[in-house]
Formats: sequence, structure tokens, C-alpha cells
Amino acid sequence: MRGKIDLHVHSNYSDGTYTPQELVRIALEKGLRAFALTDHDTTEGIPLAAEAARGTGLEVIPGIEFSTSYQGKDVHILGLGICPEDRSFQEQLEYFKTSRERRNEKIIQKMQEKGLPISQEALEKKFPGAVVTRAHFARYLKEEGLVGSNQEAFDRYLGDHACCFVPREKVTPVQAVRLIKENGGYAVLAHPLIYGMAKEKLENLVKELKIFGLDGIEAIYSQNRWNDEGQMRALAKRHGLKITGGSDYHGANKPGIEMGCGKGNLSIPYEIWENLKR
Repeated sequence: MRGKIDLHVHSNYSDGTYTPQELVRIALEKGLRAFALTDHDTTEGIPLAAEAARGTGLEVIPGIEFSTSYQGKDVHILGLGICPEDRSFQEQLEYFKTSRERRNEKIIQKMQEKGLPISQEALEKKFPGAVVTRAHFARYLKEEGLVGSNQEAFDRYLGDHACCFVPREKVTPVQAVRLIKENGGYAVLAHPLIYGMAKEKLENLVKELKIFGLDGIEAIYSQNRWNDEGQMRALAKRHGLKITGGSDYHGANKPGIEMGCGKGNLSIPYEIWENLKR
């Protein structure tokens, strides 16, 4: 079946700015055949997107993006074609959510000590129902006039070396891959090149994850430059993995990146999804 797809999209249930229903509208306007809703550590937006797409011919692929840590680096694992209704899977997501909430409480405390007018109640009011991430903190500070931009919020308060940074509890990429595979989904290493890993370290990570069931590598990506896609295709081929592609669309939280086409030159055929399922 022909058509273009996007296998990496975020809604306002994590750190995107559009509702799941609005994402369906955007996907239809762009003529997409399918898209995967891959919010961070939550599947709550999937039923809403699926209902909005009913009868339109648009396929909503249930997905998720796990935030994990590997040797001091943030590493993200995509789960595609997952079963959101699985009880044990949702119990694990609840654990991840609780971990985020504990971290957020510590960030709020540090910000309050810096004299910033912020509270858990204020965040919940501004972002009802969302799994709050650092991107939400940045957006809150910007919209309240406390910083001039999201980047300033990260530079001054939220970045890995900033005064209000709090590390997350360690969830490993292997744990995420195993959880996805136990759920019946396809596990994919998201945007490998943005981690800034040395080539050997990335190679070792892929080799380790393959042992535990990694299915693919996100080779087609909005921020790719020069021969990045070729390098990632070669990495996947060396380890007998499939490739996927996605825009990593966040709406206004990632200006310049559009759903389905990234920065304008992204093109992901439906065959990519079919091949992953094979």
C-alpha cells in the first residue's frame, strides 16, 4: 500500500502542543497514510487519536517513547505497534509516571528556592492531564514572562548543568526494549545521532539492545545532515535491524519541524512500516 507516514509524533499528553484529535486533522491535511503517536511514557492520547481517525482512512499506530539512561547519556526507545490496553504494561507506565512526578517535585522546590513563582498546582492547571516534562517547565516559564524563550529556560534553569536540574531515576534502554517486546510491540532506537556518542559506544549499545530484542533504528529523521541517514542505514544493516523514520513532531515546542516532512525534506514511505512488521 502506497502513501507517506510519520512514525514519531507527540501530542499534548506529553510535550507536544497539539491534542491527539488535532494531530489527526494535521495528518489528513498533509495526506499521510499513517502516523504513530509516541508520547513520552504514556499512551493516554492513543484512544482519542484512534477515535478521531475512525472512518477517515488514516491509520493511527499506537506507540510510545521511553526516556532511558545509558552510561550517562539520555537514550530514547520507541515502541511501535504496542498494545496500550495491556495491564502489566500500564502498571510499568504508572511506575515511570511516579518517577517523573518525584523528579518534578524536586525541580519545583529548586525553582522556588530561586524565587520563581511556580507550583505543582500551577503546572497542572496550565497542562491538564499531561505527563509533565522539562519542556513543560520551559513553556511555563516563558508564558509567565519569567524567561524570554524555551532555550533560555534550559540554559538558566533546566539544562543538564543548570541550577535546577534534577536527574531522573535510572531506567535503562534494555528495560525499555524488554517491556516493549513483552507487550508485543516493535522496539526502535530513536534518533541515535543526537546523543553525541562515539561511534564505538553507539555500536556497542545497538549490539547490546539487539540481544534483548531491538527491532530497528530510526534512520530517517528531521535533524539528519549530510550522510547521517546513510550511516544509520549501514548501522542497522550491520546488526540485521530494520529502519524506521519520523519527524519527532512537537508542534510549537519544536519550531521548524512539520509532521510528515520534518524540515521539508523528510519522506517516509508506508513500506517502512510494513517492512518493520515483517
